[in-house]
Amino acid sequence: MAPRTAEPLDAEIAELPQALRWREWMARVEAVLFAASEPVGRDVLARVVGRDCALDLLIEDIAAELVGRPYEIARIAGGWQFRTRPQHAAAIRTARGEGDAVRDLTKNEALVLTIIAYMQPVTRGAISRLTGREVSRDLIARLHRQALIARGPHSPEPGAPYTYVTTPGFLVQFGLETLRDLPDLEALQDAGLLKPAGDIVLDLPIAGEVK
Repeated sequence: MAPRTAEPLDAEIAELPQALRWREWMARVEAVLFAASEPVGRDVLARVVGRDCALDLLIEDIAAELVGRPYEIARIAGGWQFRTRPQHAAAIRTARGEGDAVRDLTKNEALVLTIIAYMQPVTRGAISRLTGREVSRDLIARLHRQALIARGPHSPEPGAPYTYVTTPGFLVQFGLETLRDLPDLEALQDAGLLKPAGDIVLDLPIAGEVK
């Protein structure tokens, strides 16, 4: 017996009344986001709702129905993703046996990651000059293993060392849609959370390090 071929999905479902079509689109998008382990982009969602669907309005309607639920739809890394609301983080960590740990980042790792996020592409030597201390290859490797940073282009400085940049995983980890959503550098300095280059402190808001 020949295997059955799945019927192609009718993304437009034009035969349905407008209200029912909207509800079906909402259900499809919610199902796709629920099943995804990574942020889902607009092009992917357009496959199930058609190109003429007002996708942003559709997702706003889904988000409105999730008010009061322990999870929400977030715009992250250029797409959308379900995530639990911050007030339930402690319950989730406890259920996983993770205690009070939030992220396995030391203070120095958090500082280096912050510098890379704001100044990328940036070399390890430049980071060392900004912090006034040597940044080890091991520290860079730890951030790389966590998929928070990646190698960027070679620097034009002598020796052509590699530069480092943040990854899409960095955006997901910190709930950012794009790097433009990073806190304004001058605002951080005005608030006393970040000093100008050459006099940088370790206590940065992006850290989330284990105390």
